[in-house]
Amino acid sequence: MLMSYRECIKKYGNQYQIDKEITSGKLFKLDVGVYSDMHVSELAVVSYKYPQAVFTMNSAFYYHALTDVIPDKYHLATLKDAHKIVNEKVKQYFLRDDKFAIGVTTTKYQNTEIRIYDRERMLIELIRNKNSLPFDYYKEIIESYRNIAQELDIEKMQGYLARISKQNYIAETIQLEVF
Repeated sequence: MLMSYRECIKKYGNQYQIDKEITSGKLFKLDVGVYSDMHVSELAVVSYKYPQAVFTMNSAFYYHALTDVIPDKYHLATLKDAHKIVNEKVKQYFLRDDKFAIGVTTTKYQNTEIRIYDRERMLIELIRNKNSLPFDYYKEIIESYRNIAQELDIEKMQGYLARISKQNYIAETIQLEVF
C-alpha cells in the first residue's frame, strides 16, 4: 500500500521508527514523501504522487494499446494553474479548465488504477497534434483506431468535438482517416 510521509508518521510514530522499518525491509521509500510496504511499479508511484493529473498523449496511446511504443516519459495533463511538476520522468501539459475534464476516465493498467483520457478524447488529441508527432507513429495509431472504429462511441466524440476549437477540421480528418 502506498503511503505519504504524513501517513507513515501516523502509522509508525516518528522518523526513527520509519527508518527502522526501511532498514528491516518492511517499508520502502519509493520517492520523496512516498512510501510503501510492498514493491510497486513506477506507474503506481507517479499516479499516487499526481492524483489530479490525467495520463495523455504518448502514455494514453500506449496504455490504451494503440501503439507498442513505450513512452520515454509519463505524459500528464494538469489544469493550467497547477504547479509545475518537477520530475524528469514526467512531461506536463497545461490545459484550460474547460478542456481538462473532457473524456477523463479511470482504468486499471498492470494492477494500477490510473486517471486517463478515454480513446475518443485521445483520437481528437491525435488529430490536434498530428503535425508534432513523428509520421510513422501517427500512422501506427491511426491504423489502430481503424481496427477499433466499431468500438468507438461516436456520440460521445461528437459531444467532445462541440467543446473544442477546430472541430470541423478534426471531424473531417477523423472521417477521412479512421471511418
